[in-house]
Amino acid sequence: MAQRDFLLGPMREALLGIDGERPEPAEPAPIKLASTVMLVRDDEGPLEVFMLRRVSSMAFAPSMHVFPGGGVDRRDAEDELPWAGPAVEEWAETLETDEASARMLVAAAIREIFEETGVLLASPASAADEVPQLDPEVSTDLRAKLVAHEVGFGQVLLEQHLVLRSDLLRYRAHWITPEAEPRRFDTRFFVAAVPQGQDPDGETSEADRSEWLRPDAAVAAFEDGDLMLMPPTLVCLEQLAEVSTVSAALNQDFPIAPVMPQLVRTDAGPAMRAQLP
Repeated sequence: MAQRDFLLGPMREALLGIDGERPEPAEPAPIKLASTVMLVRDDEGPLEVFMLRRVSSMAFAPSMHVFPGGGVDRRDAEDELPWAGPAVEEWAETLETDEASARMLVAAAIREIFEETGVLLASPASAADEVPQLDPEVSTDLRAKLVAHEVGFGQVLLEQHLVLRSDLLRYRAHWITPEAEPRRFDTRFFVAAVPQGQDPDGETSEADRSEWLRPDAAVAAFEDGDLMLMPPTLVCLEQLAEVSTVSAALNQDFPIAPVMPQLVRTDAGPAMRAQLP
């Protein structure tokens, strides 16, 4: 394990009440399971990753550059969810969790990127190697209904005669929001290639900006103060910056263990201290 401190900066200090504007919580906030996905491409040159900037009014990670993702929905665990790729049992072993949680985490990863970017990691039920061809208007309508919780992801797949492609995801990291945060998530990070013929649009109310970034450029912009990153996002970008192609990104092999940073005070200022695997 390697210890690393992530300085907060003025905005993060204010959000956590370190400047005295917000009282410290009596006890840690409850934790919700979540998934996030690094969508990558290399067709226009070196490796790029798709990122969103969360709107400043968000209760969690406002104004931060993040990967698409979000919390699980209880309907993500439905047994009738059409599924292809490694079985739920295999994912439970990979994610080191129970089968119900594994099903929700994988389904949430694929559902969330569809909701937030329009990219759908699925295939026609009759042709496992093909890319789904949804009418743009149908896709927009389905995304809106999913966000509004009017339909479940399994229902969408069944009605469109599609199957979820769990084999298109690669597990990358496991981070737990620090106890000092007002909202907390137990988040699994995945990486996936954008399927041929699909292009993420970032049309989500949770973000005011979307863009393709080279991982090294995103890290440099963070270091220059031009964009803000949470510690897990920064570490994942640093790892992606080590490679230049999608295939290499999908085949990167890092030790994975739960990481939950702790709020500490250092000579340089308040920081989140993490024990990295």
